[in-house]
Amino acid sequence: MAEGENNDQQGSSDDWAAAMAEQASADAGGASAADDWAAAMAEQAETDGGKGSSDTDDWAAAMAEQAVVDGQPKPEPARIFEPLTPEATGGAAPTNLDLILDIPVNLTVELGRTKIAIRNLLQLAQGSVVELDGLAGEPMNVLVNGCLIAQGEVVVVNDKFGIRLTDIISPSERIRKLNR
Repeated sequence: MAEGENNDQQGSSDDWAAAMAEQASADAGGASAADDWAAAMAEQAETDGGKGSSDTDDWAAAMAEQAVVDGQPKPEPARIFEPLTPEATGGAAPTNLDLILDIPVNLTVELGRTKIAIRNLLQLAQGSVVELDGLAGEPMNVLVNGCLIAQGEVVVVNDKFGIRLTDIISPSERIRKLNR
């Protein structure tokens, strides 16, 4: 049995060596990949005995088409969206802000924050006092979708709470805070 395995290994080694030699001779002859494919397709057609399949014909047509396309410059990609550059918008800012003015956002006024253990959280009951890190009289943070945009002080108007903005965070400051 070991002798049969050695013969199989010897046969596969001979096949491998023959394939490597064929590859080396093809590389030495300067044949291009398209020529190699064309030769392989012709060889396949000969072994089929003239009964070529439609799959083979499709592949041969695709390879021929690719060879023709390779000689031509590549087409420009389709432009689906207009670029948002000053040149494309005529040097002015986009005037289509009306498109986004009705998009809802979450505005939050943050009184303060604290960290609390789950044990203490479970012990909270009606009347419990939770200490926050914000000081009395300190400006409140105003967040839009979780992003700080302003600070202000609490006011009461017609029995409802509100906030009077005292400091607006500049766009450059907001970007700097995002990069931290």
